[in-house]
Amino acid sequence: MEPYFSAFKNYQKNGGGSGPTWLKDLRESAIASFGKLGFPTVRNEDWKYTNVEPIVSTAFERREQKTTSSGAVTVEEISALSFANPAPSRLVFLDGVYASKLSEVRGLPRGVRVESLAEALRGNDELLHSHLSRYVRYQQQSFVALNTAFVEDGALVFIPRGAVVEEPIYLIFVSTGDDRPVVFHPRNLIVLDEGGQARIVESHVGKGSGAYFANSVTEIVGGVGASIEHYLLQREGSGGFHVGALEAHLSAQCNLSAHSIALAGSLIRNDLHVLLNGEGAECNLNGLYLVDGKRHVDNHTEIEHCSPRAKSQELYKGILSDSARGVFNGKILVHKDAQKSDARQTNKNLVLSKDAVINTKPQLEIYADDVKCSHGSTVGQLDRDALFYLQSRGIGWGEAQSLLSYAFASDVTSRIKIAAMRSRLDDYLMMKFSSQQDAIQS
Repeated sequence: MEPYFSAFKNYQKNGGGSGPTWLKDLRESAIASFGKLGFPTVRNEDWKYTNVEPIVSTAFERREQKTTSSGAVTVEEISALSFANPAPSRLVFLDGVYASKLSEVRGLPRGVRVESLAEALRGNDELLHSHLSRYVRYQQQSFVALNTAFVEDGALVFIPRGAVVEEPIYLIFVSTGDDRPVVFHPRNLIVLDEGGQARIVESHVGKGSGAYFANSVTEIVGGVGASIEHYLLQREGSGGFHVGALEAHLSAQCNLSAHSIALAGSLIRNDLHVLLNGEGAECNLNGLYLVDGKRHVDNHTEIEHCSPRAKSQELYKGILSDSARGVFNGKILVHKDAQKSDARQTNKNLVLSKDAVINTKPQLEIYADDVKCSHGSTVGQLDRDALFYLQSRGIGWGEAQSLLSYAFASDVTSRIKIAAMRSRLDDYLMMKFSSQQDAIQS
């Protein structure tokens, strides 16, 4: 932990401690929380199957704002890596630093804000004072505390009352694959006022094979009747470590559709917490994780029903091969006053090799007596009857496995409403499964 304390002191000396009083106090409080919590270990129940020792033992350096060059990557490369359409509004960050030359914001309704968080912090923005870190639990989560201590850059998205943003807004975080291990702490704040509507695509991608650590936090605040689509795409480099937290607080009649797609990265841990804090609030969580080689992906989700007539549906699917490790830990908590709640949770896993391992733990905790709740989990292999049927129709064994794997994943990808992103993801999956079978056969 000492390198992070030293980095924080240097951060303060070099201007990181500047800003309004409330921001200074927030950073000091967060680093104090990190000091009390320390890094989680496998003795912690929530981290039982995920060992962060590879992160802790690596000497990561914090990337300075002025040292990142936008010439390290092109818009075309960014679009290809993140399955993004280059036309709509986008904010691009290289190693956690805003790249204005690669970003473009245009065609937004009046009052909509899509801008760098660093710029808003320098202006002592009242919106940030009202919302930043009001929802995340940095007092209980060490990586969130670390992110908050170094809060500096990321995205600020504000949708005013009744505004509808038709085109997706892309937030793209790129690791440039530097020779030295770097750490960056992206921070995003997304606020939708009453009746606002928006689609946000948050992508984390890596160019090279070098080691780096992305420690990201996103806060989503949904006003009464707001409609939010949030897409999280993780296509990190082979040496990339990513620990991310997403905190969503939804008011009455607010609707959130959150999609998590984890495709690549050495170690990925995602913590998603949704608070249904108004009558009739609703969330739909969809997740897909592909894990091969010796990679590790851990998804922790928690949905809290705090008000009557709230609904939640959750579907997470995993495909594991080689010596990969996967974790799914999903919890639905229904409070006493959340009568008439409707909650459904499903986790399904496809294991393609004898050495791959998945640990899955769906949970229900209910304190109300008039609810409809269900949860379940499955772990299995490809259906032998389906394989035999395809082979009997002249389809090769490898191609049959690819088709069935793709069909398993498409139950999640078909729920993506951004056509261009869905199409490019489908192409990627078909190529991925085909190449895996070619490697097995060879």
